[in-house]
Amino acid sequence: MKRRGPNPPEHLSHQAKTWWRSVVTDFELEGHHLRLLQLAAEAWDRSQQARAVIDKEGITTTDDRKNVRAHPAVGIEKDARTGFARLVRELDLDVDLPPSRSRPPGLRSNRRDL
Repeated sequence: MKRRGPNPPEHLSHQAKTWWRSVVTDFELEGHHLRLLQLAAEAWDRSQQARAVIDKEGITTTDDRKNVRAHPAVGIEKDARTGFARLVRELDLDVDLPPSRSRPPGLRSNRRDL
């Protein structure tokens, strides 16, 4: 039977909550890891919110002087994606399990033995 971890924060999107549940099931996380996981999920949601704005309003905008500029959501999306990638790496979630136990063990990870 799979282990259930703590529930995801209510304010996260359905997609982020699903990801949260898979992470807390597959990895051994302590309290500080859960805080980082929350930040990662929030960063993912923020990047998706920014992406939705960009999809609706376009990648550029025109300021009051008629200069074409990058839409502010472009920077928000970039920052959120960078933050998400860094947090995933910090949590050591970007390491895959070897396909079989016949291989030598990889680097120490938070991943549970499956």
